[in-house]
Amino acid sequence: MHEYEISPEDQAKLAALNNPKVEKVVKDAIELMKPAKVMVFTDSLEEIQRFRQLAIDYQEEKRLKIDGHTIHYDGYHDQARDKAHTATLLPKGETLSRGLNVIEREQGLKEILSIMDGAMRNKVMVVRFFCLGPTHSRFAIPTLQITDSFYVGHSEDLLYRPGYEQFRQHLIDKNDFFYFWHSAGELDERNCTKNVDKRRIYIDPLEYRVFSVNNQYAGNSLACKKLALRLAIYRANHSDWLAEHMFLSAFYPLDRSRKTYFTGAYPSACGKTSTAMIPGATIVGDDIVYIREGKDGDMRAVNIEQGIFGIIKDVNPKDDPVIYKAITTPKEVIFSNVLTTDEGKVYWTGMGVDEYPTEGWNHAGKWKKGMKDSNGKEIPISHPNARFTVRIDELENIDEKLHDPEGAPVSGILYGGRDSDTTVPIAESLNWEHGVFIGATIESETTSATLGQEGVRKSSPMANMDFIIVPLGKYFKNHLKFGKKLKKCPKVFSTNYFLKDADGKYLNTKLDKKVWLLWAEGRVHGDYDGIETPIGVIPKYDDLRSLFAAVFDGRIYSKEEYNAQFSLKIDRYLAKYDRMEALFKDEPEMPDEFWNELERIRSQLHALKDNKGKSIILPEELQNN
Repeated sequence: MHEYEISPEDQAKLAALNNPKVEKVVKDAIELMKPAKVMVFTDSLEEIQRFRQLAIDYQEEKRLKIDGHTIHYDGYHDQARDKAHTATLLPKGETLSRGLNVIEREQGLKEILSIMDGAMRNKVMVVRFFCLGPTHSRFAIPTLQITDSFYVGHSEDLLYRPGYEQFRQHLIDKNDFFYFWHSAGELDERNCTKNVDKRRIYIDPLEYRVFSVNNQYAGNSLACKKLALRLAIYRANHSDWLAEHMFLSAFYPLDRSRKTYFTGAYPSACGKTSTAMIPGATIVGDDIVYIREGKDGDMRAVNIEQGIFGIIKDVNPKDDPVIYKAITTPKEVIFSNVLTTDEGKVYWTGMGVDEYPTEGWNHAGKWKKGMKDSNGKEIPISHPNARFTVRIDELENIDEKLHDPEGAPVSGILYGGRDSDTTVPIAESLNWEHGVFIGATIESETTSATLGQEGVRKSSPMANMDFIIVPLGKYFKNHLKFGKKLKKCPKVFSTNYFLKDADGKYLNTKLDKKVWLLWAEGRVHGDYDGIETPIGVIPKYDDLRSLFAAVFDGRIYSKEEYNAQFSLKIDRYLAKYDRMEALFKDEPEMPDEFWNELERIRSQLHALKDNKGKSIILPEELQNN
């Protein structure tokens, strides 16, 4: 038996839970990873503050000039989610959609446990308890985090609600929790992971657990986040609820006479954060929601987090005033992989300052402007995926429903992609089945800045493709079933902020989404009529003209703009549905409703094209169809 140090006080904290499964999970982790010391932490503010200090003492974080701010650095080659070495462990013969990584369960367990054997030797193991979703709530999923990183635990203190009391008060079934084992592995002189070639992140849904080793970047190490989302999706799709990669915000009409809660799913770089944080909105969450049926038959959603782990690149006082203010004033904030100076100031790409330092410390270590990496590529002032971590209630636009155990009543769902030539800026689905189809067929175009080839469309159903660890057919069926049982079903909208003209110029400004969202909020309450088309209900010109004038101080929204944005480009829509048919035709157990919607839209578009004798139809030509 492995010998280790643990205080009587910490032993008592575990014993107080009276939970044999917790005891076994902790014991097994100790025997496998062989720490020198074990520390257990509760929910008390004193212990949480002590934990924050230990992140400093163990040099995983460093204090900065502004009170409460700290900096953490991940290794140079440990700066993003490692998709190649993230896999789901499933029994032999089971597969997932679209080539998502699957490893035969017994083989995967053998590999990961071998790598983790002794991973905490001469290190401290910490045992933490958190809660996904509001505590004392039917949404809540308690979690047990075992790690050797004080940075990981500190981050989770900001991002997740405390969970020790959930366990101690037996507010859960003793076996009903997620648990996570993480080790940063062997560290170098900067306290960064050395053996990234042996980085592994394995999800075991049969036991609702995650193994993560040889990494520190939060997307790989904070299992409560996207790794737990995979487990929640697995659980939800074997039950009667939804776990989604969505924001949750309240939108208001211009007179602010009411509030209407929307969720929204957008792939990366498609406008998710800017939609959630649109001026005038109040935010519940920016990333992940659990959704259940409410007592009155409505849709209820909670933010599983209480904090934001956000990309800091281009956060500036003009475009992101609320976030910028929150992370540049005294409060508890963790920065990662940005530039710091000897004076303890922080700098990042696109922060809007007139002058940047020419030297300091960043993700590459000691840095000077013009430095190049081993491939001859210049090292930027901060990593493109540099992050900030802050509690949501530090934002000025926080919504009152953040910790509501019954969640927020959702009246609208937004699905958005990046599409330069086809999808109209805003359209309402004709019914719930059509709404699920819209979510299932989200596409996002790549840009030349990312892949060197512009216009390549990537499919991302419900903007959740990277995290769905059940067959897609099952996932879609669960959405359909969920909506059908509701007495008050939300309206569903497609959005697209990236239409371009023939010269490649955007047809919208960044701020125009305010109008599209006002129209959607108004449609929920019957304020606006619309034009029914095969692809959904689109706005009428006069309504948008009035909204543009009201929102932008008399701005004239021309009929030419409207026609360019909302004309129905039939051939391009048909091409999209051909892509969707090819994409999903071999997917097992696809619901009939999906194929029915595809054929309905396609046949109606063909009929419209034949009737009008052309492939681009102006909105006014659709009004009497």
